[in-house]
Amino acid sequence: MRFIAFDVETPNSYNNRISAIGVTVVEDGKIVEEFFTLVDPETYFSNFNIQLTGITPEAVEGAPTFEELWPRLEPVFSSGVLTAHNAPFDMSVLAKCLRAYCVEWRDTMPYLCTCQMGRRCYPALPNHKLDTLCGHVGIQLNHHQADSDSHACARLLLDYLEQGMDAEPFLRTYDLVNIRTVQP
Repeated sequence: MRFIAFDVETPNSYNNRISAIGVTVVEDGKIVEEFFTLVDPETYFSNFNIQLTGITPEAVEGAPTFEELWPRLEPVFSSGVLTAHNAPFDMSVLAKCLRAYCVEWRDTMPYLCTCQMGRRCYPALPNHKLDTLCGHVGIQLNHHQADSDSHACARLLLDYLEQGMDAEPFLRTYDLVNIRTVQP
């Protein structure tokens, strides 16, 4: 299987635009490609999100918009199973961006959540947040930085697979039109 680990940062609590995206591709048990860019969300930034991510309106000046970036993302996203930590959040932001920019792609997309997989792989941990799991496994993390978060997500997935976990039972389907996980 080919997995497309991705992480998005958002400029405000509406979570319908992206200010940064990191993508890490896993194939045949190894990381084969990584990509990161700031994104001009064409909307306002809340102080909370600026404090969380360090991304300011000035930082994204000249960065591509989601619409400009999509032709580069689409072939990669279409090539495997989207994977994220707390994936319903990242999937919803993606779906909202597709809607906001009137981008037609597909109605549904398979995905994996490394948070859900972490609960099964490491049930004794106090929580299964990205930083907790990374600390437990020994993965360096610069949290709330999309490139670091997507890389860490990919490394967690590889760790789970090395532990003998099967990804298949964790596959879910995201309804990109209605912005929700489809019940199995």
